Amino acid sequence: MLTEGGLFVGGGGEGYAAPQELLLRYANRHGLVAGATGTGKTVTLQILAEGFSKAGVPVFMADVKGDLSGIAVAGSPTHKLHEAFQKRCATIGYELEYEAFPAVFWDLFGEQGHPVRTTVSEMGPLLLARLLDLTEAQEGVLNVAFRVADEEGLPLLDLKDLRAMLVWIGQNASELALRYGNVATATVGAIQRALLVLENQGAAKFFGEPALELTDMMHVGADGRGRVNVLAADKLMGSPRLYATFLLWLLSELFEELPEVGDPDKPKLVFFFDEAHLLFDDAPKALVDKVEQVARLIRSKGVGVYFITQNPADVPDDVLGQLGNRVQHALRAFTAKDQQDLRRAAQNYRPNPAFDTETAIKEVGVGEAVTSFLQAKGVPGMVERTLVRPPASQLGPITQAERRGVIASSGLSAKYDREIDRDSAFERLAERAEAAAKAAARAEEEEERLKEEERRARESRRYDDRTTGRSSSRRSSPSRRSDTMLEAFGKSVVRQLGTKTGQAIVRGILGSLFKSR
Repeated sequence: MLTEGGLFVGGGGEGYAAPQELLLRYANRHGLVAGATGTGKTVTLQILAEGFSKAGVPVFMADVKGDLSGIAVAGSPTHKLHEAFQKRCATIGYELEYEAFPAVFWDLFGEQGHPVRTTVSEMGPLLLARLLDLTEAQEGVLNVAFRVADEEGLPLLDLKDLRAMLVWIGQNASELALRYGNVATATVGAIQRALLVLENQGAAKFFGEPALELTDMMHVGADGRGRVNVLAADKLMGSPRLYATFLLWLLSELFEELPEVGDPDKPKLVFFFDEAHLLFDDAPKALVDKVEQVARLIRSKGVGVYFITQNPADVPDDVLGQLGNRVQHALRAFTAKDQQDLRRAAQNYRPNPAFDTETAIKEVGVGEAVTSFLQAKGVPGMVERTLVRPPASQLGPITQAERRGVIASSGLSAKYDREIDRDSAFERLAERAEAAAKAAARAEEEEERLKEEERRARESRRYDDRTTGRSSSRRSSPSRRSDTMLEAFGKSVVRQLGTKTGQAIVRGILGSLFKSR
């Protein structure tokens, strides 16, 4: 159900809330869906995605368990929960009509959806250092590699480009140290080993071309419904740091590319960040500060960010304070820490004199929640006990045949499914190395030729005491010419650093490459 300017979330009978809705004009004020495992977070995420899609708002969400793929298929009266759904709808005053939604499946590994790729250069050194779990010194060397690549016109598109760039950095460390400080060979080796671990996790498929274009996610169909982008993340969750870094990169891309829109009537895109604790676990304070800054500023770009997690305590206070729309499913308090977290979660809501919030959070059942949505002028709504409405699309995963059909009908296969490997840092550095090797070989041949001429000249002096100035000049020539040819490649970087190639490169708030519109 879509009310005028709002999404119907749920309601209830006696002891429960009147109809609860999320107002579209405040949907870009971000939100939180929290609760213990098995309490209904996934269904809540699904019904919110349905509502936004019907309102013409594109959605991005990660499917960490495979259950959300059902949004592409209509629900069915033959489903085992159909009668329970009907009873719930009668209680909350909602008319359920089963329907499918315009979904597109994506997958970093290219197995359960269209491949999602970005280039190493677009991700930038800050996020890549987070992904590789680098030390401060290692991150410094990585920044040198990116800077030199930008200035030298060496595109870093995939991991082999970055590997080649690091090798070149190590080989020319003494020249680069004059400009950027010490570049230790051991540090370069440590980064290379971290890259190897990343490749073993399958991340090599993520870096490359064609890179994802955000416009393909932010599509609204002729019927006025927004596209629901579903990232297959069940396999990706095996590499939690890659998962968190990818979503953070996508968020930073939205922040950098989208124009300012102020306070729109509805969001341009809603971004659901499932398993949000992975973003903040062991994250350095500098990164958390930047996430908080992006969350605060991206609202004016018309993007709503909704964090999905088991416990609100998983989200730092500075970020939590910006999440205006909240759905809190049940929390279980088995330990002293659990009780402390429960008490803290209850304190985040505007109290309702009709019930105790802390008690309600413990007592709500599966498919129930305590909710608080922003009201007129952005004022937090009073906390309410709410029965969440059933989904109109299929509850649970679709079959592989159905998934293949959805992928084939998206119209994006020709654009993304085939990888492109164009000329980049790996090839250009290989060409430079080959040219340097040929130059060295020519210099060596010239030196051998001059040595042979000198040997013949010495033999001729046995019969002729005359000496020539020419042989003397030749005697000094091999060393000078050889040095010139062998040193040219190494010295060229010092002459070329700081030239025209990299001066137009600009990086955004999280270090990703800024692409002007």
